[in-house]
Amino acid sequence: MSEKIRIALADDHPIVLAGLRNLVESEADLVLVGESSSGQTALRLIRETRPDVAIIDISMPEINGVVLARRLQEECPDVRVIVLTLYEEMSFLKQALAAGATGYVLKRSAAENLVIAIRAVKRGEVYIDPSFADDFRADTLSRSKPGSKAGNLLGLTEREASVLRYSARGLTTKEIAGRLELSAKTVETYKSRAAEKLDLNTRADIVRFASTQGWLDKF
Repeated sequence: MSEKIRIALADDHPIVLAGLRNLVESEADLVLVGESSSGQTALRLIRETRPDVAIIDISMPEINGVVLARRLQEECPDVRVIVLTLYEEMSFLKQALAAGATGYVLKRSAAENLVIAIRAVKRGEVYIDPSFADDFRADTLSRSKPGSKAGNLLGLTEREASVLRYSARGLTTKEIAGRLELSAKTVETYKSRAAEKLDLNTRADIVRFASTQGWLDKF
């Protein structure tokens, strides 16, 4: 039996927190390691428990969710962060992704989408609430069209881009090698070159970059 996904919750609304707790505890493959009602206590909790996934509200006292996500990216980079929020504006989504979150779920759809998001980010994927799909795709594609600044500055070979794209989707070096019919060593070389060209230092950097280029299928 596979290990359970360890979850930490942070929301300053007791009713929401209770609902999230029930949602997590109803799934056999999830286990709750702690909960908090402020950004400061959430940071302390996550530092101490090192969960697989932290689900955080974007609006919390002391430290808001965007700042908290950024702190966690710096201090606990192995913890996947899902921002759970009422805010449906694209600007908040972009802030969350830029801060290091790899999941963004609206509270109104949490019952349907949160567990899916947890499993997705644990696999190394990025999950964005389906209600954003069309707008997010249009935004990322518009910035990656030929002639745009982002497109002109990529400077990647076709192979480098393919390896980076598969890596962002969570494939292992061995899986990428199989798909592209390359050796694992060659895949690592392409990945290293691409990351160096784009100044991508961590896996989270690669995922965020892939998001801005419209490389992730679910968008």
